[in-house]
Amino acid sequence: MTQLLFPPGFVWGAATAAFQIEGSTTADGRTDSIWDAFCRRPGAIAGGDTGEPGADHFRRMHDDVGLMVELGLNAYRFSVAWPRVRPDGGAVNPAGLAFYDRLVDALLAAGIDPWITLYHWDLPQALEERGGWANRDTAQRFADYTEAVTGALGDRVRHWGTLNEPWCSAFMGYAQGTHAPGRTEPAAAVAATHHLLLAHGLGLRVIRELVPDAQAGLTLNLYPVRVADPTDPADLDAARRIDGLQNRIFLDPLLRGAYPEDMLADLAPFGLPELIGADDAKLIGAPIDYLGFNYYRDYFVTARPDGTEPVHTPWVSAEHVRFPDRGLPRTACGWDVVPEGLTELLLRLHRDYPGMPLYITECGAAYEDRIAADGSIADDARITFLNSHLRAAHTALAAGVDLRGFFYWSLLDNFEWAEGYAKRFGIVHVDYETQVRTPKASAQWYSRVIAEHAVP
Repeated sequence: MTQLLFPPGFVWGAATAAFQIEGSTTADGRTDSIWDAFCRRPGAIAGGDTGEPGADHFRRMHDDVGLMVELGLNAYRFSVAWPRVRPDGGAVNPAGLAFYDRLVDALLAAGIDPWITLYHWDLPQALEERGGWANRDTAQRFADYTEAVTGALGDRVRHWGTLNEPWCSAFMGYAQGTHAPGRTEPAAAVAATHHLLLAHGLGLRVIRELVPDAQAGLTLNLYPVRVADPTDPADLDAARRIDGLQNRIFLDPLLRGAYPEDMLADLAPFGLPELIGADDAKLIGAPIDYLGFNYYRDYFVTARPDGTEPVHTPWVSAEHVRFPDRGLPRTACGWDVVPEGLTELLLRLHRDYPGMPLYITECGAAYEDRIAADGSIADDARITFLNSHLRAAHTALAAGVDLRGFFYWSLLDNFEWAEGYAKRFGIVHVDYETQVRTPKASAQWYSRVIAEHAVP
């Protein structure tokens, strides 16, 4: 059988996030994050679910590292919980740091490279009560938190990411209100966007000072934008706006040193130009060693009205844009399955932001898993999804794109944010009643890919 070989040194990993898997939300001095508070809001989370029990990773960490060994992972991307390390955004909590100290040691002993994400959405609630990401001071508090983590783990961890998906934090959290902290204030979302990028810059400076040999970057969620009618100027403008808000508003200040002019104009009524301090562009645009990005879908857009009027939307300055149904296959989350979009995105990054090493830091799908009588889980749809997306990545590699690794989302079934425990992304099934782990057929398939360094 013909195989698609991946280059020597290509990183094969899986990813998780602290709030989604750890549980133990009050253990060892941890205090509330914005997600703990949001989960208590009636109707905010499907099923009324909370971060308890998660996948109980806080107590079962060594068993989970053993699972990674069985799968043959080269690397494990995980996030650190800010409320464990600096509860309420205050003083350093040694007991909270100690968990990650043990995790890093366990990974290294198992021959697995730890990839740390410093911020995967769990802002201390106490900082939100002072304004959250709409408050510029939160960026400095992130730098303080970064200092605590890098000071404790920087002697052993080489790969560092500052932020995960700042688009979600800013626009879903502060404009749409479907993610924590659940605010519906477009100007606050724009402020949060800038302050998250500023936090990245300040955090990166700390990493450079304390971990001189670090490979440091961040992770964005980037999606190609396709237009319903390329002959319609209104549709073309809709695509420009969505591409600007999803992709270029982050890529350009990070990799070109300035916000796109059209985004500055579109977001001027919401105060973006006034947010930018004299030294901000230099901080935000400081060189990074890699760009991580998460790919799940593309966007198909039109400016034509469809009779719906969303109460709140994440698309600040593009509230009129609609996303019509194309009749494509979808995941359990209702997301179109478009593997060719991953090739398109990789080629675009290679063309528009040349010379930047790239990692797919998340790619995966939720499907309805069915457990057979013998306990096995034949998740063929997930295997098909994974196969098609790895093939799409390989197509970009063959075209010369500097893609260096792939992390499946997610290692474990987990708390899927506003969806609670209703959606399962894991290649390892978690029974939330017993916390028993069962590798799915997709885990076995991915393990073979890693072992053979190739997709069949």
